[in-house]
Formats: sequence, structure tokens, C-alpha cells
Amino acid sequence: MRLNTRLWSAGRFLTIAACLVATYLLFAVAAMRVALRVREVPVPELRNHTVAEATAMLQEADLALTVDQSGRLDPKIPAGRIAQQEPAPGAITRRQRSVHVWMSQGPRITVIPALTGESERAAQLRLQQDGLAVASLAEVRSSDFPSGTIIAQEPPGSAHGTEVALLVNRGERSHNYVMPDVIGVSGSSAVDLLRTRGFRVTIVGELPYPGVPAGIVLRQFPSAGFQIAAGDPISLEVSR
Repeated sequence: MRLNTRLWSAGRFLTIAACLVATYLLFAVAAMRVALRVREVPVPELRNHTVAEATAMLQEADLALTVDQSGRLDPKIPAGRIAQQEPAPGAITRRQRSVHVWMSQGPRITVIPALTGESERAAQLRLQQDGLAVASLAEVRSSDFPSGTIIAQEPPGSAHGTEVALLVNRGERSHNYVMPDVIGVSGSSAVDLLRTRGFRVTIVGELPYPGVPAGIVLRQFPSAGFQIAAGDPISLEVSR
């Protein structure tokens, strides 16, 4: 009887001890998680800010700033402001960690080539290879220059920039025509007919039109009766 009592007391003691240990471990884990969460902060958005602004923002979050000396080309963020950061904005990190940033060098600035006298196709290919864009393309018709030739540009060659406006000669109008009415005609037939006359014809869209078979011209530009010349572009929209 005494042995059973002792065993029961020992088992009760071990059970209580195990409960106390489990409780201690649970509280310890919970406390550790709370402590870790207290030490974690979200990374603020630093892009498009100066180094001074970013430093002040990070100090409030108990974080540090590390600036990489290699810059980044960015067409949207001015030079001297932060273009990229790591960790990303909104990421969770521990306090006193560093946020790595790269400064913007602004958009790519390239020497614009001299394009006057070149063909339109050659000029556009050259601009594409140099990473430059065509800001606008204006047209004139003159017998003083070859057709399809660049006769002016802005800014001029040797200037610095990212885009250029071109003026191209389309050639003198040698023959004038009246745009026919092709609405209701088969699109393929209209294209073949107009192209044999030297026009540049393109089907630019297909529109649903109940009761009309597919491929019938619904709209045209220029409109019927408009004066056009050989080589002028013509746009058609057909049914589908």
C-alpha cells in the first residue's frame, strides 16, 4: 500500500513538473516571437528620394543606408535620386540592418547622329541601333529633294538627347486622283485595285456588323471624293 502511494505521488510530481516545463517552454517561445516581432520593421519606399531624405527615413525605422557606387540608368527618375533598393519597399527586416540602394544616372544621353540626306528607313534603323526614339515625323512634298529622304531634323546632328524629330520628303505630287467609294466592296478586291494604281493600302481593323458578310469594306480613309496622289496611304476597315 505504501509502495502504491509512493508511486502515485511520484507520478503526480512528474506530471506537475512536465506541465510546468511545457508551460515554461510555451511562454519562452511566445516571448521570443514577440521579441523578434518587436525587432522587425517594414522597409520604407526610398526610390525617387535623395540620400539625405532616405537616411532620415531609415533612421526613424532604426535601419541604415548603404549606397552602391554603380549607378543605374533610369528614364523616369532624375539623376541624383535613388533608382533601386534592396530589400524592396514593404519587405520586413530586422532593425539595424542596412538597406542597399543604387542612385539614378537619369536617362541615357546619346549623341544624335546627322540624318539629313539619308533615307527614312536608314535613319530610323540608325536611331533604333543608338537607342534613340523618333519624337515626331513630319512630311512635305517637294521636287527639290529625292522622295523618302530626310531633309531636316531637330535637334541637329552632334547634339545630345534621347529623341529626334524628322522631316521627310514624300516627293512632288505628279498625278492627282479622286478617292473612289469602296464601302460595300470586298476588301481584298479594293486592296488589289488600289494597289495596282500605286496606292499604299492597309486594312487597319475588322469590325462586327450584323447582316454583312466578312471582308466587306465598312469604312475608308480618305473618304470618297477626296483628292489623293499615287503613293498616298489608304486605310480600310472591313467586317468580320
